[in-house]
Amino acid sequence: MPLKTVGPTEILDFERVAPDLVERAARFGSATLHEAAGKIGALPSAIKPMGQGFRLCGPAFTVHGPGSDNLWLHRAIVAARPGDVLVAYVSGVYEAGYWGEIMSTGALAAKLGGLVIDGCVRDGDLLPGLGFPVFARGLCIRGTGKDFAAQGWLNAPVMIGDIVVTPGDLIAGDIDGVVAIPRARVADVIEASRAREAKEAEIMKQLRRGASTLDLYGWNR
Repeated sequence: MPLKTVGPTEILDFERVAPDLVERAARFGSATLHEAAGKIGALPSAIKPMGQGFRLCGPAFTVHGPGSDNLWLHRAIVAARPGDVLVAYVSGVYEAGYWGEIMSTGALAAKLGGLVIDGCVRDGDLLPGLGFPVFARGLCIRGTGKDFAAQGWLNAPVMIGDIVVTPGDLIAGDIDGVVAIPRARVADVIEASRAREAKEAEIMKQLRRGASTLDLYGWNR
């Protein structure tokens, strides 16, 4: 089936990671998913939750906008489906507040799954109380513009740090950071995460009985 597009740079229909896989993946922390996937997909460590307890897990809805301009993010709020996680690249211009209270309110009303932005946001005192999970590089009071002639993209692959995020990939975030798992690998990574947690539970049991990590991991040389 051909992809549904609105304009030459806007793709609205694409294959997303299945909802049941999202639900299963949400049980694991971002670090576990990253390790279980073979230590891939870790987004820059500077991108952190902007509220205590913020977590997100859902399919990526990617946004690429010009620096110091958040019009494409406003468009994404309207275009994304419930549960989608907006993953935004703002052309490497970090020093602007691309998102705030009004946009979180709109995203909550649209039942979106969260925001991951390779830039800054503002309204830092208000975002935690709203409850919409926002992950960003930090806070910045500088405002943004709305250039209707500027080129942007919805749902083209974006590079965040050294990680390429493709629309529909699994995005998971918590206090440790954010990880992107390719859609085709999610089911296998979930199984590997389950096995990893079971193994770690057994290791911790043995540690409580007096074993050492050097012995258990074979590092006592």
